[in-house]
Amino acid sequence: MKHLFTAAVVTAAFGFGAVGAQAATLDDVKAKGFVQCGVSQGLPGFSNPDDQGNWTGIDVDYCRALAAAVFGSGDSVKFTPLSAKERFTALQTGEVDILSRNTTWTMGRDTSLGLNFAGVTYYDGQGFMVRKSLGVTSALELEGASVCTNTGTTTELNVADYFRTNNMSYEIVAFEKADEVVGAYDAGRCDVYTTDASGLYAQRLKLTNPDDHVVLPEIISKEPLGPVVRQGDDQWFNIAKWVYFALINAEELGVTKANVGDMMGSDNPSIKRLLGSEGAFGEAIGLGNDWAANAIKAVGNYGEMFDANVGPDTPLGIARGQNALWSKGGLQYAPPIR
Repeated sequence: MKHLFTAAVVTAAFGFGAVGAQAATLDDVKAKGFVQCGVSQGLPGFSNPDDQGNWTGIDVDYCRALAAAVFGSGDSVKFTPLSAKERFTALQTGEVDILSRNTTWTMGRDTSLGLNFAGVTYYDGQGFMVRKSLGVTSALELEGASVCTNTGTTTELNVADYFRTNNMSYEIVAFEKADEVVGAYDAGRCDVYTTDASGLYAQRLKLTNPDDHVVLPEIISKEPLGPVVRQGDDQWFNIAKWVYFALINAEELGVTKANVGDMMGSDNPSIKRLLGSEGAFGEAIGLGNDWAANAIKAVGNYGEMFDANVGPDTPLGIARGQNALWSKGGLQYAPPIR
């Protein structure tokens, strides 16, 4: 199932269509004193709670940066774990202020759900994981395989397209919750586990014997993952976008969590505008002019956020690849603050 609602259903159920939404989200957020952020039910490296309920991950850090931009502290945020099936409804109904939950930006989601994607915090693509004991080295060898995945995601359509294009038969074994998918695959209820490649590396850590499984080389789709807000509130949309852009620009300019204080005295005009010592760019989006400085103080720049959660020195061990800065051969690129 590509998405959960058509534009007509959204309009009827929630009182807004493709161009309407609850406005003044920033006012609501300030009134309650925190950002309510929708995240996954547990995906290491992206949004994952520990035994004490402390959340970590790229998607979590983005929400902490957003909270810091608004309130001056990355602690002014609460997290709502959501399944793939319920995530859009939670945002549409106002249960959460923003969705930061490894969610793929597609045309259907962008135009028919009353939602806006604020950027691409992680460029990804769908892959396949199998047991090494199967002796499979390519997805083209998966004729007749049973494939475990989540309902309510883009993965089912991608699998259908891939197997149809390559004239292979298959069987889908789908579950609502990610941990149900992992458990079914680990128990041998299917031959293959498919989701975004980053998710495969993350979920492999939960398997009984992670080293017994291999991620196949094929990437069968484009999966640009990023935060989502409701349509119809341009101010909140702008804040969501520019917090992400600020983290990218900070990395490009060499502004880090450790040196952001010293950088406040920089003579570089781009740094001065980023950190609020020149211009009034925070005022333009309803925030203080130190909004970006506070976001960087909370989580560091984009590169620091990546390295801390999914980078080569973490259990996931993911290289920057497409998520490197544009100046280093990657796709991460932000408009300038000026």
